Amino acid sequence: GAVWSEPRSGMPGPCRRTPVPGVLGFWGGVGGVGITQPSLELKQSRLKVRFCTNESQKSRQELVGLLRRQGFDISEGEVTAPAPATSLILKERGLRPHLLVHDGVRSEFGQIDTSNPNCVVIADAGEGFSYQNMNKAFRVLMELEKPVLISLGKGRYYKETSGLMLDVGAYMKALEYACGIEAEVVGKPSPEYFQSALKEMGVEAHEQAIMIGDDIVGDVGGAQRCGMRALQVRTGKFRPSDEQHPEVKADGYVDNLAEAVDLLLQHATK
Repeated sequence: GAVWSEPRSGMPGPCRRTPVPGVLGFWGGVGGVGITQPSLELKQSRLKVRFCTNESQKSRQELVGLLRRQGFDISEGEVTAPAPATSLILKERGLRPHLLVHDGVRSEFGQIDTSNPNCVVIADAGEGFSYQNMNKAFRVLMELEKPVLISLGKGRYYKETSGLMLDVGAYMKALEYACGIEAEVVGKPSPEYFQSALKEMGVEAHEQAIMIGDDIVGDVGGAQRCGMRALQVRTGKFRPSDEQHPEVKADGYVDNLAEAVDLLLQHATK
């Protein structure tokens, strides 16, 4: 069942009568059977909804197409994803990336100059994380006077039907260690990433937005660091030990997305 935690210092408890016009959600771990009905109920309410994902193997267009086929009523403008956000950063800063990314997301960088690279962009490349490809990225960074490594998220692992899968964070850390640098993260748990989603929604983090996700660090911790409240869903990559995490405590726990939506809609109508 749903459990609300005690309010964190300086932040009202989720069940007090404060407005919650914005809901951010991570589509992966809270997905599965029965997700489309609660997501439809959210969209039909007065709450603003945005899907905030670290998906970096698919373009935003492909991701939205997949969600629509699963029954979601969603447009590209309702999805915050790291690849298009990174593409904007590269353009703004005049960066020419060496791309260590999955072929499925390469189209997001189609308008970016990749000749004579002055940075490395790393994403969840899956099977592309070979020694040869990692070593090439390492060499590009080591040849730069001021090496810039941009990582699309820094997740440790994620869950697929076949089991747990290593995520981009493990490979990002390897390059950080080898090069003696610190990566710039575009994606969860970066507070700037959550802020960009909130800005697009037109809501403030404090008292106005709540995150629903399965990742105690990426979803819950990241959202709380930028002033939001966060519910952890006991699906996807959730592990029972998350509820005793030494650094992050969710504002509430729910067994599935439907339970989270019921709580939010009850709260919104008070």
